[in-house]
Amino acid sequence: MAIPEARSPREHAIAREARHLLPVYAQLDVEPVRAEGVWIHTADGRRIIDFYGGHAVTALGYGHPRLVRTLAEQAATLLFQSNAVALDVRARAAERLANFAPDGLDHAFFVNSGAEANENALRLALRATGRNRVIALEHGFHGRTAAAAAVTWGSERWYGFPARPFDVTFVARDDADALAAAIDDRTAAVILEPVQGVAGAWALPFELMQAARAACDRHGAWLIADEVQSGMGRSGMPFAISRAGVTPDVITAAKSLGGGFPVGALLLRGDHVGALAKGDLGTTYGGGPLACAMVDAVIDTIENDALIDAVVARSARIAARCVTGPVTGVQGAGLLLGLRTSRPASEVGAALLERNIMTGGSADPHVLRLLPPYILEDDHVAQLAAALADIGA
Repeated sequence: MAIPEARSPREHAIAREARHLLPVYAQLDVEPVRAEGVWIHTADGRRIIDFYGGHAVTALGYGHPRLVRTLAEQAATLLFQSNAVALDVRARAAERLANFAPDGLDHAFFVNSGAEANENALRLALRATGRNRVIALEHGFHGRTAAAAAVTWGSERWYGFPARPFDVTFVARDDADALAAAIDDRTAAVILEPVQGVAGAWALPFELMQAARAACDRHGAWLIADEVQSGMGRSGMPFAISRAGVTPDVITAAKSLGGGFPVGALLLRGDHVGALAKGDLGTTYGGGPLACAMVDAVIDTIENDALIDAVVARSARIAARCVTGPVTGVQGAGLLLGLRTSRPASEVGAALLERNIMTGGSADPHVLRLLPPYILEDDHVAQLAAALADIGA
C-alpha cells in the first residue's frame, strides 16, 4: 500500500501512521520532533510550551540530564533481567518508593502501567477478602484492562468484554454518606482517585475519603487509592490522599513515576504482605533494571531539587493569574489542574495551541486539563495567562 502524498510534514506522519496503526486516537494538530525542558519543537518549526506533560508523564520535563544519564548508564550496564533474579537496582527503587510513600505502605510491586497496577490491586483485595463486590466513584477512570475498566465510569461505551469480573457499585463522588452506606460486609474494596484526572482534575472532598477509610475499617474492606495521575508529588504532596489525612491499603502509581519511561507500581500496607506466597503475582517486564533505575532517579531528583515545593508555588501562581479570558475558575490540586471555561474547552484548547501552548482535554466539556512538568516556571505561567487574556471571554 503506497503512502498517500502529503502536503506537510505532519500530514505525511499521519499518512504513515494510517498505513499500519489502528486509527483509535484523536490527535492534536502538531508533530513533535524534539523537546527540552517544558518546550516541544515541531516538524513545522514551532516551539510550544507543554502544559499537558504527555498525560502527566514528563514530571521532570524533556531531556532532563539526570534521567538521560541514568538511562544510558543503566542500559550499558544491564539492559534487562527478569524477576527470576534479585537486582540491587530493583531493591533501591523499592526502598526509595516506600520511603516516599505514606508510613506503612512499605512494600512495592513493579508493573508496566497504571492500568496494570490497578488490575493487581483489585485482584489482591478480592483474593484477600474472598468477596466479589467493589465500590467505585462516578466519573472515575482507572484504566482499560478488564478489572480496571470495570470500575471506570462510563466504560460500557467501549468495554468490549462480555461481563465484568466482579460486581461493581458506583457512588456519587461528592456524597460521603452515600459512600459509607454502600460499603458493607460484601465489599472487597473501594477504589478512588483522590483527584479525578480524566474527569477534569476534580478533587474529592476530604470528608468523603475519610468516610471511605472509616467504613472500610468497619467492614474489613480494602481502600485503594489510584494515584496514577495524582501521585509522585503532582498534587503538592508525595501522594494526594495524604491531603485528607488518610492512609489507604494500597496506592497505585505510574505516569510521573518513571519521568517518561514506562513503569507502574502498587504499594501495599505491610500487614497485608503476610498472606502472599510465591507465584501470587507476576510480570515479565515489571521491575526491569531500566524502569527501576528511572524510578530511583525521578524520586531522588524530586527530593533533592525540592520539586514538590515548586509544584505548590506554580499551582498557586496558575490559580492567581489564569482566571482570565474564557477561564472562570481553577480546580484540582498541585499541577493536576482543571481550567473551567465559559465556552467549550475544546475551542479554548485549540486557540491556545494556535498560540503555542499545549493543554489537554477532559471528560468535562468545560474543563481543560493542565499536567505540566514540575520544572514549570512563573514566566511560563505568565505566557499562559497572557494567551488566555488574548483569547478573551
